[in-house]
Amino acid sequence: MNQVKSVYTPTIREAIFLTFFIIGTTSISIIKFSAAPHIPILIAIFLLIIFGLIKKIPFRLLEESMIKGAQSGLGAIFLFFLIGLLIATWIVSGTIPTLVYTGFQLATAHFFYAIVFLVTAIVGIAIGSSLTTSATIGVAFIGIASAFDASMDITAGAIVSGAFFGDKMSPLSDTTNLASTIMKVDLFEHIRNMAWTTVPAFIISFIVYVLLSPNEANVDFSKMESFQEGLNATNLVHWYSLLPIVLLAIFALKKVSAFITLAFNSIFAIILSFFHFHTTGKELFQIIFNGYVSSTGNEAIDSLLTRGGLNSMMSTISLVILALSMGGLTFALGIIPVLLRSIEKALNKIGTVIMSAAFTAIGVNIFIGEQYLSIILTGETFQQSFARLGLANKNLGRVVEDAGTVVNPLIPWSVCGVFLANVLGVNTLHYLPFAFFCLLSPILTILLGFTGKTLSFIEPKK
Repeated sequence: MNQVKSVYTPTIREAIFLTFFIIGTTSISIIKFSAAPHIPILIAIFLLIIFGLIKKIPFRLLEESMIKGAQSGLGAIFLFFLIGLLIATWIVSGTIPTLVYTGFQLATAHFFYAIVFLVTAIVGIAIGSSLTTSATIGVAFIGIASAFDASMDITAGAIVSGAFFGDKMSPLSDTTNLASTIMKVDLFEHIRNMAWTTVPAFIISFIVYVLLSPNEANVDFSKMESFQEGLNATNLVHWYSLLPIVLLAIFALKKVSAFITLAFNSIFAIILSFFHFHTTGKELFQIIFNGYVSSTGNEAIDSLLTRGGLNSMMSTISLVILALSMGGLTFALGIIPVLLRSIEKALNKIGTVIMSAAFTAIGVNIFIGEQYLSIILTGETFQQSFARLGLANKNLGRVVEDAGTVVNPLIPWSVCGVFLANVLGVNTLHYLPFAFFCLLSPILTILLGFTGKTLSFIEPKK
């Protein structure tokens, strides 16, 4: 959002007041009244415009700042369309159902918590949605845990950890695509860079879940077997359905752009679907736009597979446009620049600026409870500070994911926290101590910031 120039310089008191007023309005609307984040953000935009008009700033300049702010998210918006398309085509090609089925094949009674973590991670990567993973596969594991009197709190912690690992590392994830676009970093480069903190957090979490798992258990896996039978009945589980994943990996290794990778993969998935999914051209276009609709009669499977399509991304796209428009206004009105200048002396070291960005992302989650805003606001606010210290944008992308995306489910009043507590039947504060991956991610990103390890620096212009 560097292209948005300040047209007004507020006092530090004005900047602090407006910031807390926006945060207060948004947090009360989302947390107390369960409003969709779009509405409070729109209200904040109105308030900022009114403030600008009171300060005699022409509306034309305010409008231009909103447009420029929204334009910075166009890359993400194009990718969101392709994600909706890819999810729908990966279902009809059998890629997602086959991955889920394969994940369940790994489940055993031994090392139960570790298996829960691993399977939800696989499914999370496959579908790119932590909430859908938790509400389907996660609920099945909760039922299995209750069958042999395992700890519901640890099971829920393992589900949340695995689901958010998968969401964070999936090219289908909207938060992952949003972070890479806000930071102007290639999607697959962003994912590779996150591995420096994500892989150690995964390994440590897996080991802890192994140690916590019961050695012996008389487990009733009938629910899981029923899930697998239901997936088989869809006629979407085939060995060749995993070929799109192989193709995705090849394109990623070749560093092909995310746009071309997702588009080509969608076309390949559609071609594969003709081997087993017989449909008319009209029905196929309906699936591409509105998503696949599963009607097996199994509620868990139908919930898992009824998704995708261009239309499914409209809510996310509108939220991104509104949030970035608000961000454009905060820069044009000088709010963010004034706040940054007030703490600029404290942000003169790499470790300090990374820790500040991490705490900001955590703070947005605590005060607003929305992970998209934790990514957008933190990313837009700290890009200049990172650049001033010679840090490449992908470092900030990793920080906002480590301290923004995966922290949201740990906040009881956040969007993810409320949802997960309801679907899993476990209080957020009860599973929080056992969501090891979510707890470790921000700690590791801050530690690596102070050590300077794995950081990337801006290459000097030739």
